[in-house]
Amino acid sequence: MPDFRPVAHIIGLLLVALGLTMLIPAAMDFSLGLGTWRVFLLSAFITALVGACAALASANALGAALTLRQSFLLTTLTWVVLPAFGALPLWLALPAMDATDAFFEAMSGMTTTGTTVLTGLDETEAGILLWRSILQWLGGLGIVIVALIFLPVMKVGGMQHFRSEGFDTMGKVMPRVADISLMLVQIYLGLTIVAALAYLMTGMGAFDAVNHAMTTIATGGYSTRDTSFIEFSAMAQNVSTLMMWLAGLPFIRYVQLVNGSVTPLLRDVQVHAYLRWTLYAVALVAGYRLMEGGVPLEQVLRESAFNTISLMSGTGYGTADVADWGDFPVLVVIVAGFVGACTASTGCSIKVFRFLVLFGAIGAQLRQLVHPSRVVPVRIEGRRVEDEVITSVIVMFTAFMLGFAVLTVLLSLTGLETRTAITAAWTAICNIGPVFGHEVGDTGAVHGFPDSAKWLMIAGMLLGRLEMVAVLVLLLPRFWRA
Repeated sequence: MPDFRPVAHIIGLLLVALGLTMLIPAAMDFSLGLGTWRVFLLSAFITALVGACAALASANALGAALTLRQSFLLTTLTWVVLPAFGALPLWLALPAMDATDAFFEAMSGMTTTGTTVLTGLDETEAGILLWRSILQWLGGLGIVIVALIFLPVMKVGGMQHFRSEGFDTMGKVMPRVADISLMLVQIYLGLTIVAALAYLMTGMGAFDAVNHAMTTIATGGYSTRDTSFIEFSAMAQNVSTLMMWLAGLPFIRYVQLVNGSVTPLLRDVQVHAYLRWTLYAVALVAGYRLMEGGVPLEQVLRESAFNTISLMSGTGYGTADVADWGDFPVLVVIVAGFVGACTASTGCSIKVFRFLVLFGAIGAQLRQLVHPSRVVPVRIEGRRVEDEVITSVIVMFTAFMLGFAVLTVLLSLTGLETRTAITAAWTAICNIGPVFGHEVGDTGAVHGFPDSAKWLMIAGMLLGRLEMVAVLVLLLPRFWRA
């Protein structure tokens, strides 16, 4: 059995930090004279107390580096325990929300999925709305750190290809993991501030600007409005389109950019592919809508770009009901959602890098068939992709698609119609947000889903956010052997 003390200690410290963060919405509600400040204060006390007890009880495990088993366990438990405590304010403050709905909302927040069970957001207390945004902001930051520090070591989904880049490239300037994390936090916070200021310049109110800045950079998609971005100006929508796309870039490139090196960003083939594929998807959707006619050109381009990039990046904002555009645009955005943004970004789904490796492996295999005696390596940016990386990508891709298929079947068994079950599985495992179907409310909320469907979606969100294999490995008996 692995030693749980280092894992418990780190999770305890994270819970203390989460509890302290709850004081932010508590202070806001207190300043506005809203009674929910007491709920946040109580939740903060409980969360920080449990975290402190866990950290103190396991403090004697300090000093040793995490083992591989502990890294897997820590990664998964973090995204289970923190949403559980993050759900406390929602459960205690909202009478209509039971434990299932509260955990669903918190898990959707921290995995940056963005699917919600809440309605009446326009009348919801400011502290609750702010807390939802904070959960997504923390989840987005957390997954970037995990993607650049933990997953390469764990060899999940081909991330070991970035191991030397993530550590050696920055090693001359920032040799320690703590320094890398600090730089990521600074860049993440800087992008959030830029997004908030940009939203303010479009005429968006300060509260809306701050909340949407957090959920934009996290590619989370929680909004302060039931209608998402529909009520905001065209300029605000255009700003959001740009910021969502930028949030889908590899954060390691931002680190290098801040350190004075723009070349890696400009030469990154993953970024080039991300840009091309985004343009292809937007062009297909906009072209179809223009052929249908009846909508001004500017509106078609703006709505097509916003909603396509929103779904491809995994943000999930909306300015229109994509399902009303026809089956072809829906198919395009579903495929775009499966592709996702870049690896080591806050974006979700399979991600561009893995498709590049997959396509490269297929091409190499076809060339090998034509020239059996020829060695055909797969290369990304001139670097040879090792066989173990290719295998890891194929395993992750296979697990992802099988997980989507199984989740679709299980959701159908809960009573959801086929279209709803397919898009619910897609949005959960790709961490995107919207669900298309008759069972979905007018505001896009899934509060009417049976509890069994919500728990299945919770499992899908967790699996998708942590790259499938990082969670599934915990089910192997061999994992728990000493």
